[in-house]
Amino acid sequence: MTDFDERAISTIRGLAMDAPHAARSGHQGTAMALAPLAHVLFTRVMDYDASRPDWADRDRFVLSGGHASIIQYSILHLAGFGLSLDDLKAFRQWGSATPGHPEVGHTAGIEVTTGPLGQGVANMVGMAIVEAQLRSRYGSDLFDHHVFGMCGDGDLSEGVSHEAASLAGHLGLGKLVLCYDDNHITIDGVTELALTDDAAARFRAYGWHVQELGEVGEDLDALEAGLRAAMAVTDKPSLMIVRTIIGTPAPDSADTPAAHGYAFFDEEIAATKSRMGMPPDETFFVPADVLEEYRIRGTRGRAEREAWEARLAAHGDDRTTLEAQLGGSGLPGWDDELPSFEVGTSVATRKASNAALQALVPLVPGLTGGGADLTGNTGTVIDDEGVFSAANPGGRQIYFGVREHAMGAIANGMALHGGAIPVIGTFLVFADYMRGAVRLAALSQAHTIFIWSHDSVGVGEDGPTHQPIEQIASLRAIPGLRVIRPADANETAAAWRLAIESGGPTALILTRQNVPVLEGTSAAGVARGGYVLHDVDDPVITLVGTGSEVAVCVDAAARLAADGIAARVVSLPCWELFEAAPDDVREAVIRPDLPSLGIEAGATIGWHRWVDDIIGIDRFGASAPGATVMAELGIGPDTVVARAHALLES
Repeated sequence: MTDFDERAISTIRGLAMDAPHAARSGHQGTAMALAPLAHVLFTRVMDYDASRPDWADRDRFVLSGGHASIIQYSILHLAGFGLSLDDLKAFRQWGSATPGHPEVGHTAGIEVTTGPLGQGVANMVGMAIVEAQLRSRYGSDLFDHHVFGMCGDGDLSEGVSHEAASLAGHLGLGKLVLCYDDNHITIDGVTELALTDDAAARFRAYGWHVQELGEVGEDLDALEAGLRAAMAVTDKPSLMIVRTIIGTPAPDSADTPAAHGYAFFDEEIAATKSRMGMPPDETFFVPADVLEEYRIRGTRGRAEREAWEARLAAHGDDRTTLEAQLGGSGLPGWDDELPSFEVGTSVATRKASNAALQALVPLVPGLTGGGADLTGNTGTVIDDEGVFSAANPGGRQIYFGVREHAMGAIANGMALHGGAIPVIGTFLVFADYMRGAVRLAALSQAHTIFIWSHDSVGVGEDGPTHQPIEQIASLRAIPGLRVIRPADANETAAAWRLAIESGGPTALILTRQNVPVLEGTSAAGVARGGYVLHDVDDPVITLVGTGSEVAVCVDAAARLAADGIAARVVSLPCWELFEAAPDDVREAVIRPDLPSLGIEAGATIGWHRWVDDIIGIDRFGASAPGATVMAELGIGPDTVVARAHALLES
């Protein structure tokens, strides 16, 4: 260990104590323990250029245990990513660039939003998938980088990491290097209170290359050797297990559960700094020569980045395709290829969605993905592009297996890596298994497309365990998630246009059963979130539906017309887009001067913001043919007609 190494690590540890102490909040001990490993990664191993943190062929770093964020912020400051010392002093404060857990898009150098444990491990798998796809498609002269990450006992306890690690081993993702901080400490006490897994044996069983390095947390050369040994393995992901002492080198709280959180106050911070040869009474101490040398290390990848840019400029083949792929967009005219469907035919929206996906794949080069053992059922089949595997890393069809939670988090990693628009599918009722990843997709504004089919009690005989009730409402409650439930096949194609051209995540809620292709559906109306599908002269009531229930409204309007009641029909496929429209646009669609009646085959919560009365399902379903369940639970034109009469009379 050189003098620079020793002083730099002490500086990182000092910041790791000072910033949480200034905030009176945060996690000091893990950051202190991992300072040597982080230092080795950012000064000896990783290829990056802090002056261009978005360089497409940079190595990625993921701190899965995001509670230790101060270590990442300290490194980003020292390496020159743009974080100032004042930003560190504002740790965890309102509006600061150093929030409690790392947030992508908020702070330069942060690749993914982490915090909920295990998510970052799965994000890494997604990143490694995209790296392999890009390398296969465009060559290793343009794409050849690693995905490094750190995790702890908490990450490896959560089920999402198990799912992701299993898939990573199966796929042979050789560019993935995960460092496991084996410190034997949790919040409740020693790890052994609840966890006695043999992590090394488990990951070997998953098909990983595993190194058990032992107590080398302070040995920089041993850490570097372990990392380089992992990088030399190209046919499987690598796990590097490092035994550390949480809170080291603090004299009292090190290696105790207290060190997991905010445990170091004035006296112990001063004593720890004295042990490290730092001024005990100076906070946020960064020696000028340490900062100067770190800034040099932070830009040591500049020459490689510039050489890469020259290779990119000379890359003639597929340049337009490459730019579209990295930009998350389509080739010119991509949306002209979206299918249209004949009015009067009957098509399940999941099948219409797959027709749109198949049409777009050749023209939207980043589209890739599949289903959680439900690829055909959810319409996430991608024909003629190969299946992603260790033998075929260029394949765009991914079989995730029965791993919904990891699938969602992996897809977020793919989207945030750049170079992929992931499309993933399962049944709507299993969105519950994915919720942690879906929430982070919205928080991160990851360009992830979630396909959730079998969207109502119309699923039928599978019964209440597989019939979604509250799922649509719960997804609409997530800020930043665009939830679209198209009425028919043509609305589905329009929804795909929005999903591709709009930033952030989109959820497509699709039917299992066939639904009629309706007259009057409008792509522009879908883009506004809601529109008048069927208008009449001198209307007295507005019927509002989503998904398969829009056809129910059309049928009910015809029956009401026979009774002499003029009813308008509104399709409301996306509440989020409709809410964002100007007041006058919304009021022209759902007129405030007319009574309005909504219908949706699911929980009614939230509907009264749009309509005066709502027909829905606020109970679990039942096992029977889908049409029977719908009828028994009142999702049909008879109910709409009766409730419309009652609403008008009231």
